[in-house]
Amino acid sequence: MLNYKRYRKNPVIDYPEREWPGKEIEKAPVWCSVDLRDGNQALIDPMIVEEKIEMFQYLVKLGFKEIEVGFPAASQIEYDFLRTLVDRKLIPDDVEVQVLVQCREHLIKRTFEALKGIKKAIVHIYNSTSTLQRDVVFGNSMEQTTQLAVDGAKLMIEEATKIPETDFMFQYSPESFTGTEMEYAVEICNAVLDVWKPTKEKKVIINLPSTVEMATPNVYADQIEYCCENIKYRENVIISLHAHNDRGTAVAATELALMAGADRVEGTLFGNGERTGNTDIMNVAMNMFSQGIDPKLDFSNIDEAV
Repeated sequence: MLNYKRYRKNPVIDYPEREWPGKEIEKAPVWCSVDLRDGNQALIDPMIVEEKIEMFQYLVKLGFKEIEVGFPAASQIEYDFLRTLVDRKLIPDDVEVQVLVQCREHLIKRTFEALKGIKKAIVHIYNSTSTLQRDVVFGNSMEQTTQLAVDGAKLMIEEATKIPETDFMFQYSPESFTGTEMEYAVEICNAVLDVWKPTKEKKVIINLPSTVEMATPNVYADQIEYCCENIKYRENVIISLHAHNDRGTAVAATELALMAGADRVEGTLFGNGERTGNTDIMNVAMNMFSQGIDPKLDFSNIDEAV
């Protein structure tokens, strides 16, 4: 018999003022495909550059305007892929590529090096903020964890200034958000926002990932609404979702979190992604379609997508 007593419940957020249960999804979010990063990490044999190009062009065909192309500072193939997209001029003018990088100085500098010559890009920094990882993995206090994020945010401004011809959008994720105390999640996001000082003309993205899906979808929605209500510069901040599928409910969590005020969804086609999978963008988009909402993505040839 399975020893269920070895586990304990994940704590829920005490948020009786929630309003999302009375709301509906009325329009498509901003979609960001992470197939070339999260999806690629799920493959036994990762894609080579030419295969990545084929996938990139198919994502463009489906209608994605934001596409994450990987960690250019993490491996040579991801660096080469980004450079190939830039050098061959394969990125349409209406599409932004997104790159991911940890809040580490040498990696951030290497990332901006890879972006030279690009017209516009989203640069996404992150560091882990959960109680468990702060205590067990990094041995960092809240203050030290916040300082890592703030230092990374400052360095991004410095590096972006060196490439004035590129239109950069900044994005920050408190990795393992769902395992972070909500007051602290808001605190660290606000510390980063105080560095970037977003404006109506220069918005930024705060991505709140369900790095590990730890509770029922309504809990994620509560967490998202709490952050939407307490984050600074809200009118100039795009709140983004990145749900994983550990409990099999990433689609439901994403839909409820959109009702809770999020503006943007990161996910993969059919949910194919690292570890347990990601939010299935096709599923969320077609759920909208079936409710008379334009999903802004074209899945009319589903067999081709498969």
